[in-house]
Amino acid sequence: MSFKILVVDDDTAFCVMLKTFLQKKGYEVTNAFSGEQAMAALLAQPFDVMLTDIRLPDSDGLQLLKYVREKAIKARVILMTGYTDIKTAVNAMKLGAFDYVGKPINPDEILHIIGLALSSKENALDQPAEKKEKKVAKPAVAKGYVKGVSANSAQLQEHIQLVAPTNMSVLIIGDSGTGKEHIAKSIHDESKRAGKPYIPVDCGAIPKELASSEFFGHIKGSFTGAVNDKTGHFEAANGGTLFLDEIGNLSYEVQVQLLRALQERKVKPVGSNHEIEVDIRVIAATNEDLAEAVKRGDFREDLYHRLNEFNIRVPRLSERKKDIMVFANHFLETANADLEKDIEGFSPEVEALFKTYDWPGNLREMKNIIKRSVLLEKSDTIQLEVLPSEMREPAAAATVEHLGYSKENEEAAIKKALEKTNYNKSKAAKLLDIDRKTLYNKLKLYNIDL
Repeated sequence: MSFKILVVDDDTAFCVMLKTFLQKKGYEVTNAFSGEQAMAALLAQPFDVMLTDIRLPDSDGLQLLKYVREKAIKARVILMTGYTDIKTAVNAMKLGAFDYVGKPINPDEILHIIGLALSSKENALDQPAEKKEKKVAKPAVAKGYVKGVSANSAQLQEHIQLVAPTNMSVLIIGDSGTGKEHIAKSIHDESKRAGKPYIPVDCGAIPKELASSEFFGHIKGSFTGAVNDKTGHFEAANGGTLFLDEIGNLSYEVQVQLLRALQERKVKPVGSNHEIEVDIRVIAATNEDLAEAVKRGDFREDLYHRLNEFNIRVPRLSERKKDIMVFANHFLETANADLEKDIEGFSPEVEALFKTYDWPGNLREMKNIIKRSVLLEKSDTIQLEVLPSEMREPAAAATVEHLGYSKENEEAAIKKALEKTNYNKSKAAKLLDIDRKTLYNKLKLYNIDL
């Protein structure tokens, strides 16, 4: 049996278009063009979801919401609203609306919210009338790569699907915490090498002295401490994909060795006289501007071009506003499963804050904050009080402009930011509008001791 949806909007063309779209997705859809028609439809038959515009010719979405509650109608209510009605929509959620979606409607976003509404409705029906028993954690979103619904996410996914079937080397560029490794794994999973090894390597964690052994392996006795033969990352990834995370952290000497291996597709373990042929696909990631590093002489140009056959730029979370609650709900579900809790959602105030917060740490920061909040929250809904104080407090008055930050006076601006934040590096990085890893690199560059 298909789910029934009531679409309420006085824009006839929009109503018909949305009905056609949802019917193609397998839903049974009824249109109403006024509040009166909607009330009549709600009494005539049961609906699982009602999508209603906030502004109607004879009433509004809030009146319809109250009607649904007064008549004990089981339909989940989703409000459709323009930017100027956001506050009204937030208030409606306090009155019991399931969610709201902004106009113009994004098809993927509305499908996602309808799916969440139907899932929550089924879960509610499964529970006994008395106090709910603790439910078994049931992540509705797969634990793998989560696709967003924004235009940026659509373009990102298009690039992944375009390059995945090829053997091209891919360079993924994005700030820390934007999910570069998940994108790399998604490319591998959608490639012809999906059944072969996927070997991720943190280039920043490899000491220069051990790089040859880590990448190419060694034989027993080849150097002090080599008590056994070791298989290197290249050989381990043979037939599959080698993911080089934070490739910009490799020393110049190691870059030379890496380039030779990529060009010849042969590696020689340390202490061995025999070369091993390898068939690998390389995906690299960085949060640095490698083109600038090439100009500075810190990164080999020939290696850069070898890795950059196709590049994917990952937007910051703050540039993907429509994705914020998609990711938030995903992290909520995984946190519930990990912590054996049953938090049902976020308060309207938390959702509003999530959508306006800058998320300097991107997806990694969101994941950690939500997991911490799930652990602390005692009610069924994440409230403002359990969020970190730096999220709830107004941003510091000082901004990048107040600090006079520019390339010319970078060192002075960094010192000033550190002073203003009492030498808290995370807050200083946020003040300078750079990620923490970049700040550490700058501290090293200018020899700033803390």
